[in-house]
Amino acid sequence: MLTVAVTGAHGKAGRAAVAELLAHGYQVHASDLAGPVGRNSDLGCPTMRVDLTDYGQALQALSGVDAVVHLANIPEPGMYPPAETINRNTAANHNVFLAAAALKLQRVVWASSETTLGLPFGGSDKAGERDGELHYAPVDEDHFPYPSSTYALSKVLGEQAAAHVSGWSGVPFVGLRITNIFTAAQYQQVPDYWADARLRRWNLWGYIDARDVAAACRNALEADTTGSINVIIAAADTIMNRPSADLLDEVFPGLERRAEISGHETLLSIEGARKLIGYRPEHSWRDVISAGEAAG
Repeated sequence: MLTVAVTGAHGKAGRAAVAELLAHGYQVHASDLAGPVGRNSDLGCPTMRVDLTDYGQALQALSGVDAVVHLANIPEPGMYPPAETINRNTAANHNVFLAAAALKLQRVVWASSETTLGLPFGGSDKAGERDGELHYAPVDEDHFPYPSSTYALSKVLGEQAAAHVSGWSGVPFVGLRITNIFTAAQYQQVPDYWADARLRRWNLWGYIDARDVAAACRNALEADTTGSINVIIAAADTIMNRPSADLLDEVFPGLERRAEISGHETLLSIEGARKLIGYRPEHSWRDVISAGEAAG
């Protein structure tokens, strides 16, 4: 039985990851900068308040565990000034990575982002963000790096740091390039996107259920990998009720297609995650929204 530290444990992905690991027999030490801690925590495991931009606190949060699932970061552009986003995310990531190496943990699983891939995030009014770059679809791990914000750049820098720290220490790292996370309760919002395909063009209509993020974290802990790898984590379908090829025809006419695209399949390729960590998404908004609503 492994003991795993989960950082960012009160976020959507963190809560789901804690529940997933506990359900599969892991012992979990949770931490976050916000949310209830100690005896007041509702996570079902020991929980500390930790600021990972401080190396000493990161070292303490990872002490006594076998592995870490690092999900604590500013989660998107625009929440803080651009420099604050990159400074805080980079400090937290580097401190966790170096603490894991110093403590000789068995594995680091961490939240990278789809934004490293240069998806068309332009058109946003978020500070520090510019137009992305989209070269082909489905987007895969080779569509990298094209950061369009300091948030995305913090994840690119994280992936580079992970590769080097893993090489120095021999600790395996798995970076999860996670797309837009939904909880089951949020699926009622999905039909709001259907009238205008451009509303969700910014990440090729991608999404993922928080429970599948959690499963991916466990997959990455259990996979037989070496070095530092990074894989795309998305649902098997898009968030739209129209065929994926039709969406590309309308919004990205002329875009190179490197594989046959059928039905509503995701345009964020999850083949790498399937092969490398055994990832198999099990949840879809289509399990919640009625067939009549989703017709298209």
